[in-house]
Formats: sequence, C-alpha cells, structure tokens
Amino acid sequence: MSVQFGRWNFDNAPPAPGRLEKASQLLAPYGPDGEGRYSGPGVDIIYRGFHTTKESRREKQPHAAPSGAVITWDGRLDNREELIRQLSGGLSIESTDVAIVAAAYEKWGTDSFGKLMGDWALAIWDPRDQALILAKDFVGTRHLYYAIEKDQVTWSSILDPLVLLAGKQFTLEEEYIAGWLGFFPATHLTPYVGIQAVPPSSFVRIRGGKPTVRQYWDFDPGKRIRYRTDAEYEEHFRNVFAESVRRRLRSDTPVLAELSGGMDSSSIVCTADKIIEEGCAETPRLDTVSYYDDQEPNWNERPYFTKVEEKRGRTGCHIDLGSEDAFPFQFENDRFAATPASLHRHNEASRQFAACMLSGKNRVVLSGIGGDEVLGGVPTPIPELADFLARFCWRNLAHQLKVWALNKKKPWFHLCFEAARGFLPRTLVGIPEQTQSAWLVPSFAKRHRDALAGYPPRFRLVGPLPSFQENVRTFESLRRQLAGSAFPSELFYEKRYPYLDRDLVESIFAIPREQLVRPGQRRSLARRALAGIVPDAILDRKRKAFVVRSSMTTVLVSWTRLLRKSTRLASTTAGFVDPKALREVLQRARDGKEIPVVTLLRTLGLEFWLQGLNRWELHRGIAPGRPGAFSIPEDPDFGGERCKAQRA
Repeated sequence: MSVQFGRWNFDNAPPAPGRLEKASQLLAPYGPDGEGRYSGPGVDIIYRGFHTTKESRREKQPHAAPSGAVITWDGRLDNREELIRQLSGGLSIESTDVAIVAAAYEKWGTDSFGKLMGDWALAIWDPRDQALILAKDFVGTRHLYYAIEKDQVTWSSILDPLVLLAGKQFTLEEEYIAGWLGFFPATHLTPYVGIQAVPPSSFVRIRGGKPTVRQYWDFDPGKRIRYRTDAEYEEHFRNVFAESVRRRLRSDTPVLAELSGGMDSSSIVCTADKIIEEGCAETPRLDTVSYYDDQEPNWNERPYFTKVEEKRGRTGCHIDLGSEDAFPFQFENDRFAATPASLHRHNEASRQFAACMLSGKNRVVLSGIGGDEVLGGVPTPIPELADFLARFCWRNLAHQLKVWALNKKKPWFHLCFEAARGFLPRTLVGIPEQTQSAWLVPSFAKRHRDALAGYPPRFRLVGPLPSFQENVRTFESLRRQLAGSAFPSELFYEKRYPYLDRDLVESIFAIPREQLVRPGQRRSLARRALAGIVPDAILDRKRKAFVVRSSMTTVLVSWTRLLRKSTRLASTTAGFVDPKALREVLQRARDGKEIPVVTLLRTLGLEFWLQGLNRWELHRGIAPGRPGAFSIPEDPDFGGERCKAQRA
C-alpha cells in the first residue's frame, strides 16, 4: 500500500517554495521504500513506495507511458496474466503491475478501469488532454482524496497534506460527522468541506478546473449462476474462495492473518494453508495473530482459535486484551488525527501487535471483514420473502412463510408484514429506534437523519429482485466502512480482504439466496462447502456474541473522566451534542439500563478528535453562523514543535 500526492496549478505556475518537501515529509512514514517525483508545467507528483511483491520492487514511479501520460499506481493487480494476453505489445510475466496498467490505459482509456481486478487506486496526469484522472477499485480498499480550488487541484492518498498545507479555513462536513456517529459516512465525503474522496468503482476526471465523477463498473442484476445440486454450488464456492485467498497471498514476505474464533478468519487461514501446501502461493509463510480476553464472559475465543492452530500445527501470536485500561483514547498530542477514526490506542495490545509483525517480517495482514455480510451471516428470510412478493409468487411465499415462522417462532403474518414494509417509503415506516441518538442536538439530527440511519433504502417493485437490492445495499455499507477507516499509526502495513474479491462477491450475488441462508442454517453454503477444511468446532459454532460488559465499562469510565475535566464539550460547541441529554443517557447506563453503546463510543471519539484539533491550535473557535469552522495556518513548520514527531 504505497502513497501518492500531486498538485496541478491550472495556470502552470510553479509550486510554492518548500511545499513539496513538506508533503514528502508527511508521506514518508507510509512509504519507506523510496520516493519518486515528476515535474512538468504546473504539475508536481510525489510517489512513495511500500513494496509487498517482487514486481513492485522493480517499479519506477511515477510511470511515464509512451503517450506522455504520467501514472502513479497504488495497488495489487490480480488478473495480470489475463491482461498480458489481451495487451501483448512487449509485456511479459515479469512486467510490473504499473506497466500493465499503463498499457491497458493506452489501449482502452478509462474503459480499462473495469478490467483491473484487485485492490488499487491510481492517478493519471494526461498532458495531451490537460486532464487529471483519479480512480479506485470496485470496493474502495485504498484511499484517494482531492481538493479543487479556483487555481489548482491537489490529490493525496492521505488527508494530512490536504489539510495541513491548505493554509485556509475549513468547515466541518456535518453529513460526514452524522455518518460517523450513525454507521459510516458516505464514501465520497471527508470531515472537511472542500475535500472529497474518490468513490469506489468510479473515476474522477478533472479538466478545466471542474470535476466529473463517473461510475466505471457495477454489479449485473441479470447475472445468474444455477446448478442442479447443492454439491455443485459447494464446489463453485470452494473454487472462487480459494482463488480469492490465493490472490491475497501474493507477497514476497510472510503474510500475517488475523485469526479469531469465528468462521471468517478461520476459513481464510485454513484455505490459505491448503493453498500453500499445494505450492500455489507466492508468500513464503503464513503467520497468525489472535486476541482473547478470559475475563470477558461473552468473548471466550481461545478454545476456538486454538482448534485452528492445532489443525495447522503452529501456534500464532496471542494478545491478551483483559488487562487493558477501559479508557479507549490514549494518544500523543504531537500526532495529527485527520479523522475521528485516526485516533488509535497506544497501549500494550498495539505494541504487542507491532512486535508480532516486526518479528515475523510481515507487511501484509489478511482480514475477515465482509464474510458475515456477503455470505448471509444474519439469518433473515426478509429478502427472500420480498422476492416472492415482488414477483407475486403466492404459493412459494406461503410455503416459505410457514417454514420460517416455525424456525423464528413468530406468527407468519408478522414475517409477511416485515417483508412488505420494506417496500414502503421511510416516511411511513420511520427510522429504527437503535439509530436514534437522544443526546444529539435535534436540529443537527433532523438535517442528517439519513446519514445517522445508514442511508436506509427501500425495496423497489420494478428492476432487480429485492434480494439483489439487499445484497448491493449491504455491500455499500462495507464500502462506507472501508472508506471511513484510517491508515495504521504505529506500524504501516497493507490490509487485504479475501471476502471482498470481485469475482467472489459477484458469484455470491448471482446464486439463489436459499443457498446462502436456510431456516436454522445461517451461512449454509459456506458451512457445507468448507466441511473438512475448517475444523468442525468452528463450523458448528453458534454466532459469536458481542462483547457487552467491557464496552459498557468503557462508556462509563471514559465519559466520567471526560465530564469531570471538561466544563464545555467541543462537540457541544460545534453544535452536535446536547450535554444535558448526554448526562441523562449516562445516568441510565449507571442505572443498568440499555443504551446504544457503539454510538456513545463514537460520540466519545468525535469529542476527542475535536479536542485534538484544539490542541493543535487548528480550532480557532466557531465562526458565527458556521458550525464547526476552524483555521489551519500554513507556516514554515506547518505546526512548529507539534509536528516534530510527525516529521520524524
């Protein structure tokens, strides 16, 4: 996961003195493997590498194409061989990913983006058209931001240079804040008005100082995969899942996999072991890291990840979370946090994780994010029942209502009504109670109720089946989750997601839903297909419980500490939080009543993030009529003493 930065002055003026050096200093911690630069009339581009494959170590970026286009590529190209066959023209199996991407752009233009499989973000400066093109992969595993002003555009893999070097006043983006407090912000938003993110599966073309955003790829609702037997579906799933894992084992250093006691991470590790044993993986070794807390009654993972370790004959790194302080935010004042998600805990667990990676010489981490969402982790019949309603299949509807009513122990008409209400406008059905945050300022909550509720859609009677619509909606929430994530702070590494492979996700969306979820059989297809590969203790396990006790303790301890020290909350000053209502909710928690723990923790993160802006002296008070406005001065030290640690 390399990083890139660029600035284009529309009038071809040279960059301000020292600006590129400041940007390079901010990028340096994320790209330790050297720097490349390009300078042209009014255009300056910086690329800093973080190599994870043998091909990436031969790359020279920025890459100049024969046409004169200048490309910076941060990614892993999964369908190299296929593209080489289609392109020919001097390419070989030894060609670097960026050379293949450049050849694809030369031949197909922006149509090439839909042909690039893998995790990636790229920037293309095309002097012929005097245009800048920024693009990301279909799920958005990489970050890429841009800010357009009247005389220039600046883009970067990280927000820091766009914010710290702007030298102007920003206003907080309220919709982003609401998205952070609710579920996750929309993929095109950042916390700052005027700075945008490139959306997944899209490219932004900037010409004449104006951006055009276009989607280059989308799921095909007409794609169908149909077999006659369960065994054929199981074989199909094993093949596409194994290919997804194999692609993410492409590394010339050992890969580290997160191994919990759940099905997602266990399936990745067991499948990866099988691929390595067969000699089909590029990585020399697969290591694992597992977290446990024996003090938490609802989270006893050790017996389960131990089963996987016994199967593979190797013990991984174990990190005990039971001794951690419940206070979640212990960060250095010298570190700038561009988003609320950038606030990382500097604790014993993070230090142990860093030591684990350093000892194993790992640069790549495999994550099980997406498995539950893609493979039917929530055993609900609603999308399937909605399909029958939309197609007026009354006999099938009646049969499935009977089967699911027995399984769920609910009256069949309750299930039918729940499926039908998905077609109704939200103004009639309202927003689910769990998305309501009583401590937010009512006017703020009203303005951004969609973002607070996770942008809830409703089923459409025409077009794709409701189950397909639900698949896309769920996947969009995963895109928002990745867009809202932050780069690692203490030790940089590349994270890969086997469950978010495009071929795998397309296949899952194309098979009948009853293969994924059956009455009493959540994640039915994956459990059947992975029998004999994943230990039975994992496949037969009930859904993992959420940690409740420790989270409640964190809420009470953290907010009690904060309210004792603060006479006025920064989130109150910014117009987001009603302090009186917040105290009432915390009192309910002390009384043992149920509260929305996750949203309260996110509100806490927002408060500390806003306070961090104050500590950096970036927050100069609230401008009249402009909630959340703050200034970021651009001085020679871009923060003076406060930036010494970041520059180092």
